[in-house]
Amino acid sequence: MGVIHFGTSGWRARTDEGFDEKSVGSVASALGLVWGAAADPGANAIYVGYDTRRDSERLALLVAGTLSTFGLAVHVSDAPCPTPALGRAVALDDSAIGAVSVTACDLPGEYGGIIVRGADGGTVSSSFAERVDEYATTTNAGDMGAFDRVDLVGPYLDHLASMVDAEAIGRAGLRVAVDPMHGCGRGIVAALLGRLGLDVVELHGESSDDFCGLHPRPVEPWVDDCEQRVSANNCDLGVVLDGDCARAAFVSERGRLIGPHKTAPLLMEHLVERHGADGRVVMTLPCSARTMRQAERLDLELTAVPVGFARLHSEVREGDVLLACDEYGGICFPDHLPERDGILCALYMIEMVALGGRSLSAAVDDLAEKIGHMYYAHKDVRLDSAALQAFSNLLPGLNPRQLAGRVPVQVGHADGMKVTFENDAWVMLRPSRSLPVVRAYAEAESVADRDDLLAAACDLARGNVSESVAT
Repeated sequence: MGVIHFGTSGWRARTDEGFDEKSVGSVASALGLVWGAAADPGANAIYVGYDTRRDSERLALLVAGTLSTFGLAVHVSDAPCPTPALGRAVALDDSAIGAVSVTACDLPGEYGGIIVRGADGGTVSSSFAERVDEYATTTNAGDMGAFDRVDLVGPYLDHLASMVDAEAIGRAGLRVAVDPMHGCGRGIVAALLGRLGLDVVELHGESSDDFCGLHPRPVEPWVDDCEQRVSANNCDLGVVLDGDCARAAFVSERGRLIGPHKTAPLLMEHLVERHGADGRVVMTLPCSARTMRQAERLDLELTAVPVGFARLHSEVREGDVLLACDEYGGICFPDHLPERDGILCALYMIEMVALGGRSLSAAVDDLAEKIGHMYYAHKDVRLDSAALQAFSNLLPGLNPRQLAGRVPVQVGHADGMKVTFENDAWVMLRPSRSLPVVRAYAEAESVADRDDLLAAACDLARGNVSESVAT
């Protein structure tokens, strides 16, 4: 059994470095102890899902059998299950107190993982994760108890179809390429879009428990096949989903990836203007300034929080949130679920194109006309443990007088250090909580300015602090 570190985002490991039956059983027992202590006869249901990786279903049944020995009523999906579908099932069941999925989300096929959802279908608290982490190293799976198998995917897809204008989508006659990357969306997303009247082209929809070497992440270069398929089949747009359908990316009719930092502003406008929606926009600090600009243009209150979807979830629980997004393109629609949902993102984007009577490229160009062009980039700076600790100690007191020849208008230390300049340019440095790297982000109105800021930030992370950036 390998080392287990269980956090609010769960636990992941390579299958040849600790993700095995014994480790999974230990985590399941730890979850059973925590949930079992909080359960009562009227609130003791747990839902279990799994992805399309090798052994995920077998391990999910191990989790289910272990959990049921702690006095919990366990319901297991009867098919590979998108994580949002699992969360939705929990949120709708008043007797449910949580859910667990055997999935490594967007990691390659040689990884396995376990993620957990709370009673509202959203991220669990840090205190919950800490208790599980404590028990996971001291418990082992014992006897297996009884559980049942249920359909979690069908009701979820029915609900998604009800959230968009199905008639308008059908009338638009769009052709859409869908790439589930061999993950949980295979077959079901194409079927849902076909049901809405779309002409669907699916790729990577066949069963492959190692993803045929494909990393199920909707970013370059893994979206190349979808870009080519959109162009070759004259599609109106392409949809790429990650391994558990929590995130989606989009390809324009020109066969070009639409960056994740354009998606949230586009959907904000669609929800406000087409659905009459309102509420706060919540984003993590490294999100694009385009989200801030769009919120201001639409007269929506904006809240920025430190990195981690648990922080976004806390804001969602406060209420009055239209949309919450992270820096990787994950988007949550609280009126549906207090967690990310890539399939609903896809439906809203398709609905936007169908109702707007314009191509996805035209919508992106129109967005730039309204809020301006911005260029975003990020880079990880790898440091040894001593250098990383030295930088982490220095960072709270770092207050640059200038950076890359620019004078800051604001310096914040809410999550590392974020330095903002005129015209919404900014740069951010944040030591990773799980890897020996410093994450650097930058955004500006030109590629050259962005690259200068990013280079200066990376230089700082490596310990090169000149007089011009000293406190």
